[in-house]
Amino acid sequence: MVVLAASITSKSGKALVSRQFVDMTRIRIEGLLAAFPKLIGSGKQHTYVETENVRYVYQPMEGIYLLLVTNKQSNILEDLDTLRLLSKLVPEFSASLDEESICKHAFELIFAFDEVISIGHKENVTIAQVRQYCEMESHEERLHKLVMQSKINETKDVMKRKANEIDKSKIERGKLEKGGYSSLQSMSSMGSIGRMDSGFSNDMGISSGTFGSGSGFGITSEVDSFSSKPKGRASAAVTAPTKGMGMKLGKSQRANQFLESLKAEGEMIVEDVRPSANPSKTAAPPLTDPISLTAEEKLNVTLKRDGGLSNFDVQGTLSLQVLNQDDGFIQVQIESSGNSEIKFKTHPNINKELFTNENILGSKDPNRPFPAGQSGDGLGLLKWRMQSKDESAVPLSINCWPSVSGNETYVSIEYEASKMFDLQNVVISVPLPALREAPNVRQIDGEWRFDSRNSILEWSLLLIDDSNRSGSMEFVVPAVDTSVFFPIAVRFTASSTFSSMKVASIVPLKGGAPPRFSQRTQLVTESYQVV
Repeated sequence: MVVLAASITSKSGKALVSRQFVDMTRIRIEGLLAAFPKLIGSGKQHTYVETENVRYVYQPMEGIYLLLVTNKQSNILEDLDTLRLLSKLVPEFSASLDEESICKHAFELIFAFDEVISIGHKENVTIAQVRQYCEMESHEERLHKLVMQSKINETKDVMKRKANEIDKSKIERGKLEKGGYSSLQSMSSMGSIGRMDSGFSNDMGISSGTFGSGSGFGITSEVDSFSSKPKGRASAAVTAPTKGMGMKLGKSQRANQFLESLKAEGEMIVEDVRPSANPSKTAAPPLTDPISLTAEEKLNVTLKRDGGLSNFDVQGTLSLQVLNQDDGFIQVQIESSGNSEIKFKTHPNINKELFTNENILGSKDPNRPFPAGQSGDGLGLLKWRMQSKDESAVPLSINCWPSVSGNETYVSIEYEASKMFDLQNVVISVPLPALREAPNVRQIDGEWRFDSRNSILEWSLLLIDDSNRSGSMEFVVPAVDTSVFFPIAVRFTASSTFSSMKVASIVPLKGGAPPRFSQRTQLVTESYQVV
């Protein structure tokens, strides 16, 4: 098997992260990746597409594709095994599977791919080994820390000497000049010390806080931390790297070499995809469309272990985000399934009569626009709730059959999904008795992971669609009381909702063409259990 390249691609076909493993030109790689969106189908969990020269082996992961480009002579089973290993690595290095997070951790993902694939061939490594290799401590990093600390100490000594020299010259000038003029010179000298302090800090790479722009929103938290430090001391930006950085210095050099090679080939390097200097302060993704709407439903379900439905509750919200104040003079035309079990409730400032008669969300005062620039989830225009006792409304049913035989307990778990939804990122968490070793999983449809710290067996499926509406898992543990396997927790997402809430159009109140808008619909589990 020879892997020509590996890539993480968005649903629109944009290559977020790509790595080639054999000697190929950049134009050739770009051509292969550009052809991929035209070849793929839909509704497949593990898929491959063959062309005249290469084979595309890919796997959908939420809003992205994980893609391997191999030659046609490679073993498809080895290709799928490599793809499965890479799919487990991506969540290890990227907190969420969206474009912003993937681009932010691009180099970490590339280094992880390099540990799995070498010169086109798969290495015999595990996820734990890859993480260990990527976090391994290096001699170069320790040397870098010592050099930086030495520079900081040297800078402090130089600053002290300069401050003493300025103080001596100030005293000498004060003896020759009169009191008032001398006092003025003293204040000037002290200002010079502050400026020299800043100058020496900047020369040695010591960063300082940044003051706000004075726009009326107050001083930023960086200013507070800066003002609390005495002048002449190094700021926190140049302290030693955090614990667990591993071979960050070596990786940084490799990253710089990689960037230089891209620049030499004429590639544009976008600044906002570089790793943030302060990862604890990640900014929210900027709005790209003038108007964005999000319809989200949170699902709370409690199923009985012996069959039956104990609780079924759906709570939905339609949120609006407006980029500019001028775009806020609008009305939102919506469409829904018309289910009589769903009860709607509008925002107090929404014209309820207009919504009841025409399904239009508009302000009571047409001269008052929707507010712009909301942070977080935006402005909630509409809320709805659905409660039911009908088991057919449940999108995913779980049946657990534990039985004790001798010194062992056999546990069989089955799932059955409704045809209403295609479920994504399904994780079924089964509590286990305290075990030193992982349970003996004899049969499973999907993947499994044993959380030894919490003693939980996680059964995961990336996608449940028409190809796998039902599935099962069987495992064996030592003989225990069968009640320890409950409650079973389930989580998943879906791109469809019970209300089928959809924004049909945006109506401008001041005339002109309808503004451009984007909408996102998702169903998430808030609490989904079998008790």
